[in-house]
Amino acid sequence: MNLPGSAHHTAGATAPPAALRTLLALAVVLVMLVITGWTSVHRPEAGISPRAAALSAWALARIDGRALPAADAPAAAVARFFAGLDGAQRARLADGYPLVVGNLDGVPATTRYRANLHSLEQARRVEEARSRDVSLTPADRATALRRAHRLESLAEPGRQVLLFDPTGDGLVAEVFGDLDRAGRVSVVVPGVDTDLLTFERTQRSLTAPAGMAQSLYEAERASAPDSSTAVIAWAGYTAPTGVGMDAATGKLAVEGSVRLRALATALPGRSSVALFCHSYGSVVCGVAAHELPARVTDVVVAGSPGMRVSNAAELHTPARVWAMRDSGDWIADVPHLELGGLGHGADPVSPGFGARLLSSAGARNHTGYFEPGTASLDNFAKIGTGAFGSVVCVTGDDACRRGVSED
Repeated sequence: MNLPGSAHHTAGATAPPAALRTLLALAVVLVMLVITGWTSVHRPEAGISPRAAALSAWALARIDGRALPAADAPAAAVARFFAGLDGAQRARLADGYPLVVGNLDGVPATTRYRANLHSLEQARRVEEARSRDVSLTPADRATALRRAHRLESLAEPGRQVLLFDPTGDGLVAEVFGDLDRAGRVSVVVPGVDTDLLTFERTQRSLTAPAGMAQSLYEAERASAPDSSTAVIAWAGYTAPTGVGMDAATGKLAVEGSVRLRALATALPGRSSVALFCHSYGSVVCGVAAHELPARVTDVVVAGSPGMRVSNAAELHTPARVWAMRDSGDWIADVPHLELGGLGHGADPVSPGFGARLLSSAGARNHTGYFEPGTASLDNFAKIGTGAFGSVVCVTGDDACRRGVSED
């Protein structure tokens, strides 16, 4: 992993053999892993988690004599079951089993919002109690207080939380817009250091999933005010912590890809879906690509360390693949290779990868792609609303638009 600011070969210099370049890159990867710590996700739970307890209760429950669908039932089967319930019955299940209903694919979005509001309020009370528990360390009490504040914010009126699981560092997803009526849905897939606490930020809000998604939703509404769109901030997988071993391998991306495919498959209606995958989120999207449902028409990666393939064709997806990277993004110095399970493959913005290369003019560094006024956000909004003929290519011509028609 070349450190930011490292020198590049000058014109005319003799490049080392490919094997040597690979070994040198791998050596730097190993050094960086030592420097940053070989971090791995370890999030212990004391006793039975609330989610596990809720699942056990759900498995034994009935409603008006009817058995409930299994928590791992296909989304279509769950949707059929809930379609056969009246509003009062749905509300009873949401209120009685919020940690199950709020995370169950196939449940109507509005019912999930109701369930997750209950779960957020319950979790907030737990964290507030922990923040006053003198048997905990000061650091743990401070973390509990921060979590309580985050949960209180997520439970504010008008917020639409599609997924919430307090287990470990927490999973959460939020919807901007009307998901049930949207003809197009955009999903923001974030990267490292994403969890309940970092899902939104007061400072530098556009570096957090909620801020990214809200910015994209507002840009889509401005770009196509008459279109019906929704945007999901999806922190629904366990992301790596820091730039360490988990970030350098695909283990968490493989686990996340299963959840991402389930989300895309279970979205209501017949909306088309575009994925906007940032940083390690692009690894998740790359691993998921070959099994994504046909409704996923576009996969857009920004600041990508790789998609665990050598080229776009190896993703085996009919979706259009777009890529961008700001000139000041430090991810450019990451060795784009995969060796012994380390690294994520070829650079998606390299000419040989085969992605449609988009302009990111105005974006700053690795976290500036969702800033208003940037070409990156403008391009995201145009792809999210189907205005492909208006996207701006990195080359300034129409190279990235060729063969793409307006939807």
